[in-house]
Amino acid sequence: MQTSNRILDDLARVANGAISTLVGIKNEIDALVRQRIERLLNDADVVPREEFDAVKAMAAKARTEQERLEIRIAGLEAKLGVKPAAGTAKPAARARKSAARKKKPATAKTTARKKNPAARRSPGKG
Repeated sequence: MQTSNRILDDLARVANGAISTLVGIKNEIDALVRQRIERLLNDADVVPREEFDAVKAMAAKARTEQERLEIRIAGLEAKLGVKPAAGTAKPAARARKSAARKKKPATAKTTARKKNPAARRSPGKG
C-alpha cells in the first residue's frame, strides 16, 4: 500500500515537472515571437499609434489656424480695398470653382440622346 502511494507521488511530481517545463517553453516562445514582431515593425518603419495621433492632432490644429488666418486676411483685404491675391480663395470657394469647371453644359444633342436611345446610333449604320 505504501509503495503504490510512493509511485503515484513520483508520477505526480514528474507530471508537475513536465507541465512547468512546458509552461516555461511556452513563455520563451511568446517572448521570442514578440521580439521578432517588434523587430519587423521597427525595420518596416511603422509609426506607433501615439505618434500618429499626435501628428493628426497637430495637422488638424494647423488646418483650423490656417482657415482662421485666411478669414482674417480676407477681412483685412476687404477693409483696405485690396483685391485678393491669386490662390487665396477660401477652400469652399475653391471647391465651388472646380466643380463649376468640371460641369459641362447640356447640349441639344446630348439631351436628345438621353430621351431617344436610337439617336445614339450613327446615321450610316443600322
